[in-house]
Formats: sequence, structure tokens, C-alpha cells
Amino acid sequence: MKDAHFYDHVFEVARQVPAGRVTSYGAIARFLGVGNWSRKVGHAMGMLDGVKPPVPYQRVVNSQGLLTGGTDGIERRKELLAAEGVTVIGNKVQNFKEVFWDPSQELNY
Repeated sequence: MKDAHFYDHVFEVARQVPAGRVTSYGAIARFLGVGNWSRKVGHAMGMLDGVKPPVPYQRVVNSQGLLTGGTDGIERRKELLAAEGVTVIGNKVQNFKEVFWDPSQELNY
């Protein structure tokens, strides 16, 4: 996917993650056919300023269920996830396997 609109594709997948669920950078990359681009997905998630419609960035975590990014960003993500019923202790999503949402299983694009 050497597409000028890669970020748009990432954002669209992230928008599909239901409230109360999380996915990973790698799961989005695999769904988009670029399984080794999880870092690029992470980079895209850091480029959301002004993106419309909004992207629920808090629902995208690393493959271990860890929230990544700056301290202020992590605290905000914890608050947003808690409001959706997702438990985060430290920087890790609890019951990660149960709340994990895999776009490859859930979306038919």
C-alpha cells in the first residue's frame, strides 16, 4: 500500500473500532495489507490534529495492550478508555484479549 492516502485508510479503520474495544497498530497494518508497517500506523495516529471526522485514537494500542506516547497523551487516553468501560492499569489495557477488536475479522472491505 504505497498510497498517498495511507493515513486516511488508517483513520478510517480506527474509526470503525467500537467503543469499549481496542485494536493494535499491527492489526490495522495487517488489515491494510502492510503487516510490517505498524510503526507507520502509530505515526499516523500521532498526526490527528485537525482530522475530520474525529478518530478515536485512544482505541489503538500496541500489540501487548500498552498505551504508548507522551505522558500527557497516555493519561488522556486512559480517561477516554475508562469512560468507555475499558480498564487500564498502569499503561496496560486489562483483559486485552477480551476487548481486542481485529479489523481483519470484523470488517469486509
